[in-house]
Amino acid sequence: MNAVAPLLPWLGGALLVSGVAVAVSRRRELLHRWCAWAVGVPLVTGAFWLGPPGVAALAVLAALIAVPEYGGLLGLPVPDRLAIAAGVAAIVLATWLAPEQLPRVAAAAALAVVAVPLVAGDAEGGLHRAAGGLFGLAWLGVLAGMVPLGAQALVLFVAVSLGDIAAYFAGRHLGGPLLSPLSPAKRWSGTLAGAAAGLGVLVALSGFDWAAAVAVAVGGPAGDLLESMVKRGARSKDAGNWIPGSGGLLDRIDSLLVALAVLLVLR
Repeated sequence: MNAVAPLLPWLGGALLVSGVAVAVSRRRELLHRWCAWAVGVPLVTGAFWLGPPGVAALAVLAALIAVPEYGGLLGLPVPDRLAIAAGVAAIVLATWLAPEQLPRVAAAAALAVVAVPLVAGDAEGGLHRAAGGLFGLAWLGVLAGMVPLGAQALVLFVAVSLGDIAAYFAGRHLGGPLLSPLSPAKRWSGTLAGAAAGLGVLVALSGFDWAAAVAVAVGGPAGDLLESMVKRGARSKDAGNWIPGSGGLLDRIDSLLVALAVLLVLR
């Protein structure tokens, strides 16, 4: 049986229940977010259903969308963004087709990213471009981890996403101390509630182990704060504005990226 098949009833049920709750609330913001989920969840699930080729294609597509958003936040020139996107795509494809060559491909991608401002002779902003490019390559290159993880990555995505939603509502209603100066809207109450919700999702989807638990409870909130740090440095509220109620893709997958990194390290 396809490893994604057992998840389908849970994903469909979650969409249905959340849709009813959103309709009852009559809040336009929540309706916009639910519509984005109603489109995105079937697309993502379909990609995972296809196995490694579908997951690799999804990861490359996500990189091609997220890299321009990241480059826009840092003010990186187009050549730098192209180098980062090509590097992330190469890392994803190597993870799928030639994992034994992954260290070599990753090193070549890093050299290419640094070479762009070097060849341009940018004495004033070259260091910023090189450092921003390498950080973006490392940050978004984690998308390649979805290929070997397969359905486990989908479970992680669901757990982190629902944890984010629980954290948002709990933080607004419970209040309490701030989680970090990086994000004035984040509260410890919301973070703890989100972690509990995410762990509950792992248990329900038979994806619970200590590595996944740490990835969801620690990696998820850390990923959110990491993007907040980048956005605050760029004096921007969102990485994009094309996803209703969510900003850009980077705003949607920030928690997943660090959660993936934590899970890959621990396993």
